[in-house]
Amino acid sequence: MSENRTAFTARLALVGDRSPHVRAHVRIPALLDALRERDRLDLDVYWIPTPDAEEASALAGFDGVWLVPGSPYRSEAGAVAAVRAARETGVPFLGTCGGFQHALLEYARDVCGLVDVVHGENTPDGERLLIEPLSCSLVGHEATVLVTPGTLAERVLGTHRSQERYHCAYGVNRSHLATLEAHGLRLSGFDPEGDVRVAELPGHPFFLCTLFQPELAGDGTVAHAVIRAFAEAAALRAEGRTPASVSDRVAGR
Repeated sequence: MSENRTAFTARLALVGDRSPHVRAHVRIPALLDALRERDRLDLDVYWIPTPDAEEASALAGFDGVWLVPGSPYRSEAGAVAAVRAARETGVPFLGTCGGFQHALLEYARDVCGLVDVVHGENTPDGERLLIEPLSCSLVGHEATVLVTPGTLAERVLGTHRSQERYHCAYGVNRSHLATLEAHGLRLSGFDPEGDVRVAELPGHPFFLCTLFQPELAGDGTVAHAVIRAFAEAAALRAEGRTPASVSDRVAGR
């Protein structure tokens, strides 16, 4: 980045039900401040509660949408609507933890036609779970993520193997993975047992989802590479760059 602050202000929507009891929510403001100070990104940040995100115009005018952790959300419909809005309009999108889960839920329903799949945390008695309880909870754990070469995730993380922090107890039902991939979703990060931990959408300016929580990395004074890449993509959109130039910048070209 240049030593001078960016000339354009990027408007970021943080979609989630803000709470002082959610560690990620407490950390996010400091991480965004670090991006302003260290990376000279001019960020204008708004928290959007999930019920408000149900409104069709709720995310109009934003340069980036981050579906933050903190599930179960007050409104599953609002969380899913936020994903759909970013996906369909080409707005840079980041989904972490519950955001990852609901991004895949939206894609499965709206793109793959799996209209009856459900999230096990929201609908525990559902017959067709896309998001199901993990056999071993990852709450409070750090674990290895194996990143697929040639993906956005690899370019952002700069490695094929990463140690990441988690705070979740739900993951993706493997029986639906082939359908997600057949309809264009790229599964780009896995744990050593082969369970999905990262997903992205090729052809979109920036669409990245992680089951791990980059908000919890380090001591909270420096933004994780995933968060920084998302903010940079939003800043480029605010500058009026084309989708191709956003992808190239994030990819380091």
